[in-house]
Amino acid sequence: MALNKDLLDVLACPVCKGAVEPVDDDSGLKCPKCDVVYPVKDDIPIMLPDQSIPEKDWQGRA
Repeated sequence: MALNKDLLDVLACPVCKGAVEPVDDDSGLKCPKCDVVYPVKDDIPIMLPDQSIPEKDWQGRA
């Protein structure tokens, strides 16, 4: 299920306050500035810094 566009417009990275964007399969939200991905579980973004995953480690997850 695709993430709601209105939700994406208001979400920001909790560390740098920059915009986040969905990864290809909508299983996470990527912060391009911090190079981390915040997972999306049950259509709920988990926007906690300690739950973020480095983008290099995210590759191949689904």
